[in-house]
Amino acid sequence: MMNQQKQKPSFCLSRLPHPGMRILKSAAAIILCYFVSFLRGNSGIVFYSQLAALWCIQMYTATTFKNAYQRMIGTIIGALYGLVFLLLRGSLISMEALAEATMVFQVINAAVISGMVILVLYTTVLIKKKQASYFSCVVFLSIVVNHAGDLNPYLFVWNRFLDTVVGILIGLLVNTFSLPRKKRKDILFVSGLDDTLIDAKDSMSDYSRVELNRMLDEGANFTISTMRTPASLLEPMRDIRLRLPVIVMDGAALYDINEKRYLKKYTLTVEETQELLALTKMHGLMCFTNVILEDTIVIYYQNTEEKIHSVLVSKLRRSPLRNYICRRPPEDAEAVYLMLLYPKARMEAFYGELKRGGYCERFKILCYDSTDYPGYAYIKIYNREATREHMLTELETRIGMHRTVTFGSISGKYDEVIQGDMNRVVRILRRKYEPVIWSRDAQEAR
Repeated sequence: MMNQQKQKPSFCLSRLPHPGMRILKSAAAIILCYFVSFLRGNSGIVFYSQLAALWCIQMYTATTFKNAYQRMIGTIIGALYGLVFLLLRGSLISMEALAEATMVFQVINAAVISGMVILVLYTTVLIKKKQASYFSCVVFLSIVVNHAGDLNPYLFVWNRFLDTVVGILIGLLVNTFSLPRKKRKDILFVSGLDDTLIDAKDSMSDYSRVELNRMLDEGANFTISTMRTPASLLEPMRDIRLRLPVIVMDGAALYDINEKRYLKKYTLTVEETQELLALTKMHGLMCFTNVILEDTIVIYYQNTEEKIHSVLVSKLRRSPLRNYICRRPPEDAEAVYLMLLYPKARMEAFYGELKRGGYCERFKILCYDSTDYPGYAYIKIYNREATREHMLTELETRIGMHRTVTFGSISGKYDEVIQGDMNRVVRILRRKYEPVIWSRDAQEAR
């Protein structure tokens, strides 16, 4: 019998993340700072330009301008106080005396500099620019500590200021530069969530998060269509600045996440809800009855011997968007959907009963394995009209859109099929939403 040796996992370069645009832009800003320094005859210190430029290279354009403004204010305050210090010092002591400075003088010098730092910081407070306090101190100290003894310290103050201005301008130029693009605000982009935009761990890549937020800020009409409830949707999407309503509960509801209200819902009637509850009880099953009351989901349930039910409730009830009540639903309740969670064999058997009883023709019924609880399966029962397609038509009507591009993981059901690469949604979205004006996508839009 051959001895099988364990193969050590090899280092795979293809699995490394690609360098992002912020990394590439930072490198471009550095080389441009060198270029401008050469043009200036190396009269300044390129290091300070590079620091300012790097500070302005940010993920979002708004942050870039904010940081540039802070850096400029800080530089002006620090440079002015540095100049004041040099003027006072120059009037009190000559360069020859400075070269022969005693220890006492050095102590006094240090005390004065430390005291002036208080003035620098207090000035940022008075003018309500506390965010610039750090940069003010950096500029001030770079002048009075490192260059007070220069032959022409005033020239350094000017060059220090100019270095920062050059760096800020280069940072703004590099970070806001892009090829001429056409914004396709006439298209509604709708993406699935699981296995499409986020992975099995409910996480989204940094690239997708930054680029998606940037396009949303610039007006892209993008939203989500998912089987999840609003509570389950908002957990992985909490950092995404969605503006449009989202399609939730597999098309049973249209939810406005900004107003926190349901714009439209397909529910089971009172009679249908009671009929299905009686049917599940007859088969010895308990179902979670999801009801929307004043834009809040209330989930009615009863205690059972199935431990998985108490595990599910204790896990999900922590969300403020879910309200679990241990009792039968009211007689007049109109359920958005009913959910059952039991061992897979039991759910398959009950699903067979539903098919034989004609319930699958009357209602929309889903039966699928649970990924959170291996060995268990779900059955969810909705209004027959509760489909993502119907709710998408409703959304299109509400926002006045006539062209839609959909993203999903099922081949043949969506315009763009996403499988494996969770960044693919945002890459395609960027290509279609803001195509370069000479690209094929832009030409097709004409």
